[in-house]
Amino acid sequence: MMDEPRSSGRRPRLREVGESPDYRFTLANERTFLAWVRTALAMMAAGVAVIRFVPGLTVIRHGLGFLLIGIGGLLAAASYRHWERNERAMRLGRELPQSFIPRLVAGSLVLAALVALALVIVDLAD
Repeated sequence: MMDEPRSSGRRPRLREVGESPDYRFTLANERTFLAWVRTALAMMAAGVAVIRFVPGLTVIRHGLGFLLIGIGGLLAAASYRHWERNERAMRLGRELPQSFIPRLVAGSLVLAALVALALVIVDLAD
């Protein structure tokens, strides 16, 4: 099995590293990546929906919407990096790396739900 060279400035492409893993693992890694991309798209769509449809203070509503859109973009970029790190680890026979992505998604969705709920409650009280 070939390790990654450390001396050169460029990181070798995936096909140049290690051995091909069982294709089922590669496909499962790809499905996880695609699920995260779908989640990123949903978060961006939710951000647009919050800006457009959630009642309440414009500043808070826009802040929440932009936060969701930004986290969706960050998630899309991070999911590709995580896919590549997993693929590289599988090719080299290493342990899969930990990810901050599930914590990021869960935390941002809890925050967004609480703020949206507060905006709706304030609007109903008026």
